[in-house]
Amino acid sequence: MAAVARQVSVIGSGSEWEAAAAEVGRLLAERGCTVVTGGLGEVMAAAHRGAKDAGGTTLAILPGEERRAANRWADHVVVTGIGHARNLAVAASGEAVIAVGGSWGTLAEMAFAKRLGRPVVALEGAPEVPGIERAESPARAVERALALLGG
Repeated sequence: MAAVARQVSVIGSGSEWEAAAAEVGRLLAERGCTVVTGGLGEVMAAAHRGAKDAGGTTLAILPGEERRAANRWADHVVVTGIGHARNLAVAASGEAVIAVGGSWGTLAEMAFAKRLGRPVVALEGAPEVPGIERAESPARAVERALALLGG
């Protein structure tokens, strides 16, 4: 059986965090990881764009019922039709989670990931939560997330 690529979820929102998200996506793709997001704009689109710029693979898990709502860098699209409840699927689909910016939805995804036993690393701008490791740069966030997975 072929080896399955690691999947890492990149969560967050806010246009001010797009450069960091693109760098996270690029670095993950360079390490052979599939980049999972909620599939829409801002941080999600930027992470996918960064991954595609590095030749990586992306997965979008949409809240709505329209496949065409996915950002243009999404290789694979899961249409859920379950609104904010899709945050659980985003958190569960990553073996690790990296938070870039964000607000309430990001906080929910971080909580789901921790409940599921997934490592979570947060960059500046992500909600501050006790027990969530912080990283000072996209490179450090990717390094820590993958180290917590054992590789």
